[in-house]
Amino acid sequence: MTSFLVFLAILAVFVFLAIGIYNRLVSERNRVRNAFAQIDVQLTRRYDLIPNLVEAVKGYMKHERETLEAVINARNTAVSSLNAAKADPANADAIKKLGASEGALGSVLGRLFALSEAYPDLKANQNMMQFQEQLASTENKVAFARQAFNDSVLGYNNTAETFPNSILAGMFSFNLASFLEIDSEEKRDVPEVSFST
Repeated sequence: MTSFLVFLAILAVFVFLAIGIYNRLVSERNRVRNAFAQIDVQLTRRYDLIPNLVEAVKGYMKHERETLEAVINARNTAVSSLNAAKADPANADAIKKLGASEGALGSVLGRLFALSEAYPDLKANQNMMQFQEQLASTENKVAFARQAFNDSVLGYNNTAETFPNSILAGMFSFNLASFLEIDSEEKRDVPEVSFST
């Protein structure tokens, strides 16, 4: 009888441990989803600004139609990638595609702003300056939201990968999440420093 009670006590401890681990995994996964919701808000704001920016630029850059179309196409690709990632922020493939499409959009916007430098009237246009300022502000907010998301992903992945959590994570399909890394075609060059004369 005592061995049966000991067995029940040990079983109860394992059941409560398993429940605690499962609840922690759910909590961490929900943190990832919440952090992604903040990215969603900022990226949606960015995507909403882009058509207005293109309209403001159109009148000045009549000969740059290809660049304007590339901006709109990159925006549309990024919107569809965001919608796919929204469905499941813990889906590593969707997050990687979002990062790639964001990198492509950033690159095309960079080309647009570089071209706008050749148009003094456009560069001085109040609407253009406001859109650039709003996009820059949104970019900063995206960067902060991305950092919070990546921190949440790290916490979730650490929880899911540690033992004994990894056993329950595998049993209940708590797949690892992926960090949001925004690819950029522009590679930053490290400046050379020379003290010789």
